[in-house]
Amino acid sequence: MSAPARPSREPSAVTPDQPTGNRSIIAILLVGAFIVILNETTMNVALSQIMGDFGVTERVAQWLTTAFMLTMAIVIPITGWMLERFPTRTVFTLAMGLFSLGTAIAALAPTFAVLLSGRVVQASGTAMMMPLLMTTIMQLVPPHGRGQMMGNISMVIAVAPATGPTLSGLLLQLGSWRFIFAFVLPIALAILVLGRMRLRNANEPRPVPLDGWSIPLTVLAFGPLIYGLSLIGDTTIPFWEPMLAIGAGIAGLIGFAARQFVLQAQERAFLDLRTFTHGTFTVALMMMAIGMMALFGTIIMLPLLLQRVYGLEPLQVGLMMLPGGVAMGVMGPLIGRLYDRVGPRPLVIPASLVVLAVFVGFSFLTPSTPWWLVMVGHMTMSTSFAFIFTPLFTVALGSLPKRLYSHGSALIGTIQQVAGAAGTALFVTVFAMQSDAAAAAGASPSTAMLEGAHWGFLGAGAVWTAAVVAGFFLRRPAESDTDGPVLAH
Repeated sequence: MSAPARPSREPSAVTPDQPTGNRSIIAILLVGAFIVILNETTMNVALSQIMGDFGVTERVAQWLTTAFMLTMAIVIPITGWMLERFPTRTVFTLAMGLFSLGTAIAALAPTFAVLLSGRVVQASGTAMMMPLLMTTIMQLVPPHGRGQMMGNISMVIAVAPATGPTLSGLLLQLGSWRFIFAFVLPIALAILVLGRMRLRNANEPRPVPLDGWSIPLTVLAFGPLIYGLSLIGDTTIPFWEPMLAIGAGIAGLIGFAARQFVLQAQERAFLDLRTFTHGTFTVALMMMAIGMMALFGTIIMLPLLLQRVYGLEPLQVGLMMLPGGVAMGVMGPLIGRLYDRVGPRPLVIPASLVVLAVFVGFSFLTPSTPWWLVMVGHMTMSTSFAFIFTPLFTVALGSLPKRLYSHGSALIGTIQQVAGAAGTALFVTVFAMQSDAAAAAGASPSTAMLEGAHWGFLGAGAVWTAAVVAGFFLRRPAESDTDGPVLAH
């Protein structure tokens, strides 16, 4: 028999007659999520300055990004358990506290190893924020208003990483890379204090025990998998190294899934895989995975082409890529309202066809293609992704019963990390193979690079056709989720 529950000192959970409090919860979480996601992409522009300050190679410096992705992939599955076990306010405090601590460590880092440690601590907090935000919205917002709220999440996911490199470039003009962390830290601390003062609990925690096997299996599954995918295409390492890491990750993933099946029978799964028994969730998650593969692959490929083929400076490239990300974010809330009216398929299917057309168009780029046409193509693709991701978030979580919201949110976050790494690996591998073949045939460096890009974008289009087909199987979840607090309109 379990021990009687202790009285909680946390503020009580929100109730349906607290619409103002509910709005405050979501607003605080949205701002917190924006700051932590903004931080994900700020390092890319600063790597060269960090390499010079600490005397490290490019491969070593790249660990600031790779370690961040690895930590995210490992911590996100744990968040599914945390969101069931602890109150909303506690998880938020831990997330923003870790992020703020990691930011302070990075800002004051005397060595590269300390800087890397700060990035790992930052990533631990970042990993918790998006599942926390999505789960809370599903708990507070009724089905007929979730599209608009998920549109706000899409805005955060799109605008924050898009503005990260631009903000980083501007701060680097003022001085050291430490300014990036010094700029973010006071904002993160202010959000942490505000959250502790204003945030109320949106969930009803239950004493789910922590399984001793699931955490190491999470590390063995997602750590090597992300690491191996991130190494594909790196010509400075032997081919067997990423293959061995991916193999170890797949073995760990099988062990992790087997353990969860055992725990599900006891209603104490670390990450409940019964979410996949809901067909609409599975279809939406598959589309999200393919979309993330395509999006991350394009984010890698386009800046490379713009710099090495069209001769643009890094800051120019950042400014060119910014309108697409901002357009994707600004459209999020509008598309969310449209979803609430018409459902997913009228939005997702046409947008999927437009994305396919852009991939085909990018496969015909030539050295004489004007730079503004590439920017227009990127903006068109980004806007189309907004029409895709907002409905997919809403459909995926809306098709689950309330008890699986936290696990569904954690799965979405995990799939985003794995799919992003896989998309990057796919693009880089196809690009490198075809570029090398063209160079061996006598093509100039820029022509060889464009030849590799042509096949990379065609490969992305081929994979994307699966998402186009899947869009026809999406359907709006039934509005049956009426138990629990709602957000008044």
